[in-house]
Amino acid sequence: MLYLVGLGLGDTTDITVKGLEVIKQCSRVYLESYTAILTVGKEALEEFYGKEVTLADRETVEQEADEILKDAGVSDVAFLVVGDPFGATTHTDLVLRAAKAGIPYRVIHNASIMNAVGCCGLQLYNFGETISIVFWTDTWRPESFYDKIKKNRQNGMHTLCLLDLKVKEQSVENLMKGRKIFEPPRYMSVNQAAEQLLEIVQNRRDRGETLAFTEKTICVGLARVGANDQKIAAGTLVQMASVELGGPLHCMVITGHLHPLELDMLKLFALQASCFENLAMEDSSTYSS
Repeated sequence: MLYLVGLGLGDTTDITVKGLEVIKQCSRVYLESYTAILTVGKEALEEFYGKEVTLADRETVEQEADEILKDAGVSDVAFLVVGDPFGATTHTDLVLRAAKAGIPYRVIHNASIMNAVGCCGLQLYNFGETISIVFWTDTWRPESFYDKIKKNRQNGMHTLCLLDLKVKEQSVENLMKGRKIFEPPRYMSVNQAAEQLLEIVQNRRDRGETLAFTEKTICVGLARVGANDQKIAAGTLVQMASVELGGPLHCMVITGHLHPLELDMLKLFALQASCFENLAMEDSSTYSS
């Protein structure tokens, strides 16, 4: 059987009892290593599980899935995912491949950022569509997610922004020359995401558009959710551009209409408590009517 096992968001001990029991019975164990990371490395997992763990990068999962599924019909194979197994569409593809090959599968769920983001005090049922913010380059500066944020805001909904990470990526030059040389890992921070969003705001303003959000829109920055050193900061978008929350992984929320209880919770994490409430109410009143 193929087991897809969620690891949770923090360290080795966040795995469920059920998930740990499954791993211990498996003949092979893979760790998906490109959509998210834990606060500990592969070696710590191997020591905790008492099992060898094979890293599975994007190329392995998307182009060499048959290797992962090899003999999974006659032995147990575990595919470990940080957070919950269905937090990325790649893992759905792996399930479909298993089903096509007649390999039974089982999913062991765990916490993911999709529900753990509620730690900041925003109510989960008030979130709209989740978006991803990618690293811009000199020649590629996409703004396609702006319309999704706009739709969420028009409906008074919050937007969870998942921030880009680059693991085992090649430069264009090395890719073209077929050289297996990889760039150092990069993880987008809240302030980097905010800087890009501020540029998008100015671009839309220059075009004369009615803005979906502004520099004064209340946002929430979160870092290492689920870890012991988790950090949360709430403030305006422009304040997010200068906030420092430490190491990865980061995510950000662009708020929609704020319920009074949500406001009270966000004050616990306010960067500037004295002006937070006025700014929040001023911004929310522009799109909640």
